[in-house]
Amino acid sequence: MDKLFGTDGVRGKAGKKLDAFTAMRLAMAAGIYFRKNSKTNKIIVGKDTRRSGYMIENAIVSGLTAVGYDVRQIGPMPTPAIAFLTEDMRCDAGIMISASHNPYFDNGVKFFDAFGNKLGEIDEAKIEEIYHDEALIRESLQTELGIGTSKRIDDVIGRYIVHIKNSFPKHLTLSGVRVVLDVANGAAYKVAPTIFKELGADTIVINDEPNGSNINLNCGALHPALLGEQVLKLRADIGFAFDGDADRLVVVDEKGEVVHGDKLLGALSLYLKENDKLQKNGAVATVMSNQALEDYLNKNGIELYRCNVGDKYVLESFKEEGLNFGGEQSGHIILSDFAKTGDALVASLAVMAHLLTKKQKVSQLFNPFELYPQLQSNLKISNKIPLEEIAGYSELVSSLKALHVRVLIRYSGTENLLRILLEGKDERLLTQKMEEVEEFLKKALNG
Repeated sequence: MDKLFGTDGVRGKAGKKLDAFTAMRLAMAAGIYFRKNSKTNKIIVGKDTRRSGYMIENAIVSGLTAVGYDVRQIGPMPTPAIAFLTEDMRCDAGIMISASHNPYFDNGVKFFDAFGNKLGEIDEAKIEEIYHDEALIRESLQTELGIGTSKRIDDVIGRYIVHIKNSFPKHLTLSGVRVVLDVANGAAYKVAPTIFKELGADTIVINDEPNGSNINLNCGALHPALLGEQVLKLRADIGFAFDGDADRLVVVDEKGEVVHGDKLLGALSLYLKENDKLQKNGAVATVMSNQALEDYLNKNGIELYRCNVGDKYVLESFKEEGLNFGGEQSGHIILSDFAKTGDALVASLAVMAHLLTKKQKVSQLFNPFELYPQLQSNLKISNKIPLEEIAGYSELVSSLKALHVRVLIRYSGTENLLRILLEGKDERLLTQKMEEVEEFLKKALNG
């Protein structure tokens, strides 16, 4: 039996792994699960701009109303907006239909509890258990007035905009700043330009004409080259690229160069500390982050806590350690005073606040340390054999560590990929060892 949930909800090719039947049954299972602690009998549903969003949204609405839930559909909105609005509108749960940074032909479903928190693995496992329980689903189907209702509401975008603007210091203005926004033909195509314009920025927007198949297509956080070109051409002060559901941020400096995610985390950590907004003088990053980030933070009196890859693990670390800032080098940046998940808009305004306070150029302010050499590789694989069961694997890892090479090898939670990261101070050694590691793992996993 294939596992439904991956590292970030349910995700797969729309019409195949995630077809209308799966989406409807998944919604029924989720509705049955959330009903146990229901207070308002309302669930909010949002989506990004993928064509398959129509199919999956209607299937989810059918599933939820079939088990008695009233649904509020809000159309294309960022993932963090769903997290915020679920709590703000007093809903029992929130559902976001998005495959985030994946191509348009994939889609996904993410769940949030009544407080706007992403569901943990235990909750997801319970929903998956209900999904496979035919008898429970059958007996939960409603009739007559027990069947739920559905309503599409278009005015909630204003609530989210006000919320985001409140994260920006009141004494600052973006007046006189030229900003280029790449909204990736995705969920932030209306929200992001509105916020920057209302705060006074000279705002230029690119990739803001979604057609159902161009989300993330050679644009946005995964492909910031065009943004860099536009920043240079238009002599902008800064560029921001979002991914399809606007929970990931990439920053481009005034020279058109991408700011490394770890440097972004380091600079923002220091900004928050200097303004007494960094709880316990600690920050969270994943095992993917460069050791140079940890050394830089330690030097500035900030402790770094590491967690597994995935923003839900960053949030778990927040709860365990009592912290409020952290993220992933890929651009998921969480400021939990304002967002329950990675929010590219909150993060971009924090970047602007730091920039305006220091009165420096982006290339100076967000280049606070040099990274140690780090190589990454994604291997396409046909089998996800537990790594520790591969003959010779533990010896391979031990030999790398003996050479002072930091090694991280893990399977993607959403694709048939094996992700390899090697880090150390000798780049030539890393290149040589990466070839050896790739060769070893290709043979072991592809036969």
